[in-house]
Amino acid sequence: MQTARDNKPLAGVRVVEFGQFIAGPGATQILADLGADVIKIESPNGDNGRRFGVNAASKGRSGMFMAYNRGKRSIALDLRHPDGAAIARKLALGADVVVQNTRVGVMAAIGLDAATLREQKPGLIYASISGFGTAGPSRQRPGLDIAAQAESGMMSLTGEPGGTPLKTGFAVVDAATATATANAILAALFRNARSGEGATIETSLLAVAIGLQAQIWAEYGCSGRLPQRAGNAQPLVAPAADLIKVSDGYIVLSAYMEDHWKRLCEAIGQPELATDSRFATSNARVQHRPALMAILHDAFGTLAGEEVRAKLEAFGVVVGVVRDYAQVQASKDVQACGIFQSVADGLGGEVQVPGLPFSLADATQGAAPARVPGLGEHSAEILQQAGFDAAQAQVLAEAGVVAMPASARAAGAGSPASASTACPL
Repeated sequence: MQTARDNKPLAGVRVVEFGQFIAGPGATQILADLGADVIKIESPNGDNGRRFGVNAASKGRSGMFMAYNRGKRSIALDLRHPDGAAIARKLALGADVVVQNTRVGVMAAIGLDAATLREQKPGLIYASISGFGTAGPSRQRPGLDIAAQAESGMMSLTGEPGGTPLKTGFAVVDAATATATANAILAALFRNARSGEGATIETSLLAVAIGLQAQIWAEYGCSGRLPQRAGNAQPLVAPAADLIKVSDGYIVLSAYMEDHWKRLCEAIGQPELATDSRFATSNARVQHRPALMAILHDAFGTLAGEEVRAKLEAFGVVVGVVRDYAQVQASKDVQACGIFQSVADGLGGEVQVPGLPFSLADATQGAAPARVPGLGEHSAEILQQAGFDAAQAQVLAEAGVVAMPASARAAGAGSPASASTACPL
């Protein structure tokens, strides 16, 4: 467990997670970063995220697991065994919040669903994440980010005109679902603090993916026309999000508002374009976008991205340099804002990953980097806190109900070794 957490907003809140991959673990990662004690219940084989992308280049580490599981405690339980399910139930009933993103019906089959647990503990906050919701015919379908992108309409409008549908470059729906779930939990915790009332929270990758496109859905409702793929450009205004090649890469700019468009014309030394009939209005610029882009490419093609940025910003034009990951990490703005944090990998190394996208100036920050837990690393410690003594923990381990590092079994539950022994990912 991390120290120096007492001043964090969720200090004293205990969360039990039954999570895999991104959406569930990502939600509880936000809670952990805010100070909650997150107990991650894994199978003896572990969260599948532990094995995602592990190869020689990754040095045996899973980037996915490191991104969404830092600072948590891991207990490995066989939930198919009655004793394993009973231990999980005890841990869940001792928590303030339970989060799960297992297949619909799995938790109910072992008595770990919201209705069963909240019958015993009405004040419990229980959050479930599914692929397609729990009410429709697809409720038991396995759901992953890519399926939600496809079936929410997102892929239908992503890509080049006349090209094939494209997914985003990262698991945007999973990440957004994690944030949405964390937001719902925080609202439920606030209500619970005032009234003691619990909550049953449900969300799905499909609902979040559709919600992310609220503007496009509203435009579809207004026009009745299906949105079409438009590449980087905004289909209704120009120039907006248009990609322009420069000498060392690409930039994007946005100057579709009339005063911004006039500034852009001045910045490139062609103020007369502002009143050119082809470009005098946003609708006209959309209609004549190819000619507009040719003018902008000619104006910027020989300059470097940073030169263009400085030039346009001097005229108050919104512009961004397209940067790769190495350039992003080297950015003075990124470094000054402290966006990245070190995460200990459990193997003696550290990796830089993004932390919370906001700061709380009066919240205590731990000096040491957060660390990802080894599989079952905290099994003995968690069992002890749940009321099991060393002998009972040993029996459970020998029966295969709970998995823990060999050194922890030898030391016995509750000993210092059981609480601190690292287990490789």
